[in-house]
Amino acid sequence: METNHKIKSDIEIAQAATLKPIQEFQKNYDIRHEELEPHGHYKAKLSLDMMNRLADQPDGKLILVTAINPTPAGEGKSTVTVGLGQALNMLGKKAMIALREPSLGPTMGIKGGAAGGGYSQVLPMEEINLHFTGDIHAITTANNALAAFIDNHIHQGNELQIDTRRIVWKRVVDLNDRALRQVVVGLGGPIQGVPREDGFDITVASEIMAVFCLATDLQDLKKRLARIVVAYNIDQQPVTVANLGVEGALTLLLKDALKPNLVQTIEHTPALIHGGPFVNIAHGCNSVIATKMAQKLSDIVITEAGFGADLGAEKFLNIKSRFANLNPEVVVIVATIRALKMHGGVAKQNLHQENVDALCAGLSNLHKHVETIQAFNLPFVIAINRFVTDTNQEIETLQEFCEENGFPVALTEVWEKGGDGGLELAHKLLNILDHNQQSFKPLYDVSDSIPNKIRKIAQIVYGAKDVVFTDKAQKQITQFEALGWDQLPICMAKTPVSLSDDPTKLGRPTDFTITIREFKPSIGAGFLVALSGNVMTMPGLPKAPAALLMDVDEHGRAIGLF
Repeated sequence: METNHKIKSDIEIAQAATLKPIQEFQKNYDIRHEELEPHGHYKAKLSLDMMNRLADQPDGKLILVTAINPTPAGEGKSTVTVGLGQALNMLGKKAMIALREPSLGPTMGIKGGAAGGGYSQVLPMEEINLHFTGDIHAITTANNALAAFIDNHIHQGNELQIDTRRIVWKRVVDLNDRALRQVVVGLGGPIQGVPREDGFDITVASEIMAVFCLATDLQDLKKRLARIVVAYNIDQQPVTVANLGVEGALTLLLKDALKPNLVQTIEHTPALIHGGPFVNIAHGCNSVIATKMAQKLSDIVITEAGFGADLGAEKFLNIKSRFANLNPEVVVIVATIRALKMHGGVAKQNLHQENVDALCAGLSNLHKHVETIQAFNLPFVIAINRFVTDTNQEIETLQEFCEENGFPVALTEVWEKGGDGGLELAHKLLNILDHNQQSFKPLYDVSDSIPNKIRKIAQIVYGAKDVVFTDKAQKQITQFEALGWDQLPICMAKTPVSLSDDPTKLGRPTDFTITIREFKPSIGAGFLVALSGNVMTMPGLPKAPAALLMDVDEHGRAIGLF
C-alpha cells in the first residue's frame, strides 16, 4: 500500500481503486443470475424473490455501529462500519455491510457523504453520493404524487370534506432549500386549484421514506402507505391514503426502488445500500429488507444507525428491531479524540492541539452512551477512530478511561489502513459473538402510555430529570388515545448534538427537562413522532456550499466530491 496516501482525498482514493464486476459476488453469496439486476458494471438491484428462496436459511449475526453525539469534528461511523466489514472478511468471515443511502441535500450543502472514507469506502463513491440507482427520486415522486392527489381531490369537489387548514402532508425535494419551507399553492383563480398554505421537507424526512425502510415486502409497503394520515376532515377525523384510494399507485411508483442495491467496498466486501430516513424526524436506519437480506446472504452483518446512540441506536433498537424482529448481538460505539475534546469545551479550530484536560471533560458523553447500550442489555466495544492529530498521550488517556471502567476498547485506523486498521476491533467483536450470553431487550412495551414511553427514553437514554408536555401535546395525547394510536412506539425528534433538547449543552448535561411541544403521527410508518426543541425538516445551504468545489472533467470524472 502506498505510504503517501494520507494526503489523498477520499475521491482520489476511490477513483484509483480497482472494482470487481458486480456479477462476481454471485459466486460466494448465493445470488442467482436471475436475482441480480445490474445497473452498469459495479452496482445492481437484488430481487425481492430471493427472500422467499432463502426463508429457511439461518440469519447471520448482526452488529450495530453507533457513536457519541456528533460534532463538526466528525466521528467516522460509516468509515468504521466499512473498515470493520473489510477486517472481518480478511479474517475469513463471510461478512456483509448494510448502510443508508446519502441524501443529495447534505451532499451538496456540507462536506460529507455516506460512503465512508479513505481506504474504507463503498464504491462507486461518486454515484452513491449523487443519484445512485434513483431510489430517493422514486420516493420524491411518490410523495409529490400523493400531494397532487390531495389537491386534486379538493379541487374536484372534496368528497372527503378535507379541512384545507388541516392538511399535514407536505411536498418534498432532495435538496437543501430554505426558500421552500413555507409556500402558498393554488393561486391563479378557480381553474388552478384551491389556494392554501403548504411547504416542502427534504425527501429523507418524508414519511414515505420511513415507510419504505420499515416495509418487509411489497404487500407490507402497500398496507403501510394506505395507513398514512394526510389530513383531517371538518370533523377533525383523520383522512388517509386509503380514503383517497391511491395506495396502489404509490406502491407501483416504488416497486423497483424497494429492491436493495448491491455495491462493494474498496477491498471488495459486498455492501447493501438502501433507504435513508432522516434520523431527526424518523428512525434513521437503512431498510429492513436490506438488513434481513444481508443476514440471509452472509454470516455477519454490520449496519449503522444515524447520529449518536441517543437518537439512531435508540430508534434502531426500540423501533426497527421491534418491527423486523431483529436481534442485534453486539454494538460498536465510535468515538474520536477530536469530538470528545469538543464535548469538553475545545473550539474546532483548536482541536489539533493536545488537550488532555478537555478530553477528560468530554468523556462523560461517551460514558452516557455506554450506559444507554447497557440499558438494552447489549455487549459493546468502544472503537477509537484515530485521526492524525491525536497524540499518544490523548489516546492513552482514553484507553485508560475504558480500562478503569471495564469498557472493551479497540484502536481503529481504518481510514488510513482499510481492513488492516480494523483487525483489533474485529477480533474483539468475534470473541463477544462467540461467547455472548446477553439477550437484547427494548426499553419499553408498546402498551405503556405515551408519556411513560417518552419518560423512559428521556430519563434512561438522555439522562433527563423529567419530561414536560405543552398544552398542545397533551391535547394530542388525548386524541391519539381515542384513535388507538397510543399503542405505537415513540420516535423522538430532537437535536443530535446534545443529549438534551438544547444544542448548546454538550458533554453530559444534568438536571434538565425535555419539553415535548407537539406530536406528528406517522401511522403508516407505525410510530408517533414526539417533537422537542426546534427540529428542521428542510435544511438550508451554508454560506459556502460543498457544491462550489464540485465539477466534472472532460472524461466525465467527478471533481471535488469530498
